[in-house]
Amino acid sequence: MLKNLCSCFLGLQDISSLYFPLFYGLINLFLMNKKGLRFCKFCLLLTVLLVFLIQNGVTSSIKPQQVTFIVPGIDNFDQTEISNFIQKAQDNLDPTLLEFAWNELLETNKSVTAEELAEMIFGCAEPLESYCAHLLLSKDEIYFTVLETKACCSVYGPRSTVQVEELLRRKLAKEAAEKELQEFVQLLTSAKSMPSHAKPPKSSWKAEEKIQHKIESLEAYAIDACTNDDQKKTAGMILRAMGLVKTASSALNLLIDVGYFPVHVNLDLLKFNIRVDYPDEVISAAENLLSEPFDPDEVDRKDLTHLKVYAIDVDEADELDDALSATRLLDGRIKIWIHVADPTSLVQPGSIVEREAMKRGTSIFLPTATYPMFPEKLAMEGMSLKQGELCNAVTVSVVLHSDGSIAEYSVDNSIIKPTYMLTYESASELLHLNLEEEVELKILSEAAALRLRWRRNQGAIDTSTLETRIKVANPDDPEPSINLYVEDQADPAMRLVTEMMILCGEAVATYGSCNNIPLPYRGQPQSNVDTSAFAHLPEGPVRSSALVKILRAAEMDFRKPIRHGVLGLPGYVQFTSPIRRYMDLLAHYQVKAFLRGDSPPFSAGQMEGMAATVNMHARLAKRLCSSSLRYWILEFIRRQPKEKKFRALVLRFIKDRIAALLLMEVGLQASAWVSVGTQIGDEVEVKVEEAHPRDDVLSLKEVT
Repeated sequence: MLKNLCSCFLGLQDISSLYFPLFYGLINLFLMNKKGLRFCKFCLLLTVLLVFLIQNGVTSSIKPQQVTFIVPGIDNFDQTEISNFIQKAQDNLDPTLLEFAWNELLETNKSVTAEELAEMIFGCAEPLESYCAHLLLSKDEIYFTVLETKACCSVYGPRSTVQVEELLRRKLAKEAAEKELQEFVQLLTSAKSMPSHAKPPKSSWKAEEKIQHKIESLEAYAIDACTNDDQKKTAGMILRAMGLVKTASSALNLLIDVGYFPVHVNLDLLKFNIRVDYPDEVISAAENLLSEPFDPDEVDRKDLTHLKVYAIDVDEADELDDALSATRLLDGRIKIWIHVADPTSLVQPGSIVEREAMKRGTSIFLPTATYPMFPEKLAMEGMSLKQGELCNAVTVSVVLHSDGSIAEYSVDNSIIKPTYMLTYESASELLHLNLEEEVELKILSEAAALRLRWRRNQGAIDTSTLETRIKVANPDDPEPSINLYVEDQADPAMRLVTEMMILCGEAVATYGSCNNIPLPYRGQPQSNVDTSAFAHLPEGPVRSSALVKILRAAEMDFRKPIRHGVLGLPGYVQFTSPIRRYMDLLAHYQVKAFLRGDSPPFSAGQMEGMAATVNMHARLAKRLCSSSLRYWILEFIRRQPKEKKFRALVLRFIKDRIAALLLMEVGLQASAWVSVGTQIGDEVEVKVEEAHPRDDVLSLKEVT
């Protein structure tokens, strides 16, 4: 009907479905003529097309001055009356009248039209009152529902009391939620405007449950860790209310702006759900172990306090779990002692502290913090080796043949007294000085060279490269201080320590094999690797980078040793970091039980199941350490002067002249276009065009 009316009144023979909704809305705007009859019998004719399609398909525009309003029965209609009429209707609306009408009609079980409702609540059904009734009904979501519509006239019926109560409850809940949202948005806006030092602490956002829910929803959205649709919906509403796009980066930046996150928040630490705090019961148990120490192996410890003991590690190491001694025997052979801290003398298998360590799998060393596998006080004070103090240890002693292979070995519970705590830098300096009073350190270096040569003869693959270490002293500051060190793994002191740790692993694997001890034996089959194919590449990072790409994944066996092709060993067990790595601790439990004459606490099958969980956590920790290190290297680079030039080593070519580079000053791999004539192994100079740590973006350009 409306379609026909539109065609008739507008003088158009064909009304396209494209324009029909427009006409329908215009006609419904005026419900009554001046006599108050039903609007379905009358229409206000409005020539209000601003844009219409003419016969040749060209779109034309009509200016407001060209529009003529025609109302049947009224000459010279003044269109300003339309806006006045609408304004009067808006001023006359009183939603409480609907509740009154609903109560009346519910009792009598009657339905109404808009005109009937106008008569009921206003006392008349004139156009203004009828239009007001229509507006009230059309906007109502509580009291009335449409029963039927005939032509353009709708009949409304009152909802049941139960329905109204439920709808009112929902309405109140919605209004309360909207109010809470606005209050939260005001808090965010206020916090954003505050200076950095005055922003509310993170804890204050969790003081009230309703605020905590919203801030945690934002946090989950920022790190892509929403656990349910409610969190996504809540975060989306907050971002929309703040005028922000609905993205994780928007949520992250908002949380940084209000001071909830520091500028350099470690998102991966949050995403991976890494355990950084200890339950109170674990802390309490650890403190009890320190206050009431009991060493089950005290009577069986070999006194090695007469040995000169070197503990060599990075300068910021908190957990010292290995140290070295050496001497030259009368027959000219070298004897080495690898002393390993003995946490099993304090923590027994199955204890609450041991179970917590297994859940963590490894200590995590980030540029900004250390998260130890054991509670910090227990790890640093009770377990770590300390200079000049008596320390419990498990000592692996080895006598070498002249070619570097193992001639004799033993494993003992011991007590030692570390003589020196050296950094790699200071140890390298002592080796360079070649002091007569430090002959033991020189013997260790000689043993390391023998071992490296022997392992290479057994097919070992050298993957030494540059290693970056970063310490960030005040990570929560917007511009924290960054201390960056790049170490060459081929450095004499690092080589020395690496070779001795590998030697210990081989000796323990041999010991376990000879005594049928189930251990986490590690292997890495490389029988198909032809290292001669890489002989043309320069030794060091270039060759190591090429070799690493073809290495196969490591394997584990818990019953017998398997060959470790990369290390060139018939068997290998990680044993030297029981404070830092759970699998090393597991090996200690097995070996220590054998030394006492007890059965191993874990079977091969049990260890295999434990290793699956532990290695999963270890892989996450490795990813976290890698991403965190890269972030801070990029942040370090970002802060350098724009004109700074970096030395870069060409590792390989990715495509055409796009080369994989190793930035020597920071130890980071990146890529850039290099000029024609540049070869693998050449050094080039590059400048940084862009560095964005948060987006993991580094753009370099060669300086020609």
